[in-house]
Amino acid sequence: MTKGRSLLEVSGVSVSFNGHRALDNLSFVMYEGELAVIIGPNGAGKTTLLDIVSGRTAADEGTVVFDGRAITGMADFRIARLGIARKFQTPSVFPGLTVGDNLVLAGRRQRGVWATLVRGLRDSNQAHYDSILERIGLAHRRDTLAGTLAHGEKQWLEIGMVLAGRPRLMLIDEPIAGMTAQEATKTAELLREIAQDCSVLVVEHDMDFVKTIADRVSVFHQGRLLIEGSFDRVSHDPHVREIYLGPEPAHA
Repeated sequence: MTKGRSLLEVSGVSVSFNGHRALDNLSFVMYEGELAVIIGPNGAGKTTLLDIVSGRTAADEGTVVFDGRAITGMADFRIARLGIARKFQTPSVFPGLTVGDNLVLAGRRQRGVWATLVRGLRDSNQAHYDSILERIGLAHRRDTLAGTLAHGEKQWLEIGMVLAGRPRLMLIDEPIAGMTAQEATKTAELLREIAQDCSVLVVEHDMDFVKTIADRVSVFHQGRLLIEGSFDRVSHDPHVREIYLGPEPAHA
């Protein structure tokens, strides 16, 4: 299911590393207000797409357009300023700062880390950070050092740090890796809520989690888009089951 107009358009993108074609003439679209998930075997090009969109990797061929503006080859920090935010699989927080100060620092990162620290971590957007703390369920941990948080809490904090910059598109790589079942459930609820006002593109392997969150599932294989659609359509496709999911269980 799509919502609104197209926000991100990837057209004919190819990129190779040491002779290996990681993306092969790939085209992909994200829509406003959508929570889309990319699945596929290791080496299918999932994370490479996130790298291309966020400016971490340059495409050999093709174009990337965000909100009507070509961003192909643009520096990653310029892409971030346009409203594309990236969260990597391993949480990257400032362990010696409190949860609340991590959010403020993330929201003011464009000024530079040290300049922000010198000026102090009080901010006129405090109400914005307060709302994020409530959303990620860490309001009660505002004054806790980030380094003491549990793994799942660090993941939620980093999602909050991404939200602090008010992105229009959030890219997330394997958000529930290492989480308990309870933490994964909470993360699914959080991402569904975020998608109400920010498009979210997730790379994930856990199919139960994918079924819970995805408006649309896209299957990558050998650097190409194999199929996309609803979870039910994709999960029952014979080719998808052959290359990624395995045979359907026999019914008694």
